[in-house]
Amino acid sequence: MKVEVIVFPGSNCERDMYHVLKDVFKINTEYFWHEKKLSKNLDAVILPGGFSYGDRLRAGVIAAHSPVISDVKKLASQGIPILGGCNGFQILVEAGLLPGVLMKNNSLNFMCKWTNLIVENNATPFTNKLKLRQKIPIPIANGE
Repeated sequence: MKVEVIVFPGSNCERDMYHVLKDVFKINTEYFWHEKKLSKNLDAVILPGGFSYGDRLRAGVIAAHSPVISDVKKLASQGIPILGGCNGFQILVEAGLLPGVLMKNNSLNFMCKWTNLIVENNATPFTNKLKLRQKIPIPIANGE
C-alpha cells in the first residue's frame, strides 16, 4: 500500500498523519508538496489538518485551488480513498469533493474541545477495523 500526505503552507498535522501511517501501521507513506503532481499507483491520499494559507479567506478555500487538487479529484473519481482531517476536510468541501458548505459555529467563536465520532459505516478502508456505533473520542478545533 502506498499513501501520500499532502502538505500545504500552514498545515500542521502532516507529521501526526505520517507517523501513524508509517510508524504505527507500517504503511509506505510519503509527504507530498501541494504544488506538484501526485505520484502514480497511490492507494490513498491524506489531506491533514492545520490552517492552510492561514485560512485567509475561508477555511480551506485557497488550498482547494492548489495544483494538486486536480489530481486528488481524478483519484477520487477512480475510487481511490481520500481522507481529509480537520482543515483537510474543509479543503475537500471547498474543492467540491464533499457536499455541503462550511458555516461559522453558532457561537461565532473558535471551539477547541473533545467530542465523539460514532462509526456509521465500517465498510471503508478507513473504518474497516472499527465496530458499528463505536464511539471514537477526537479533539476538535475550528471556527467553522
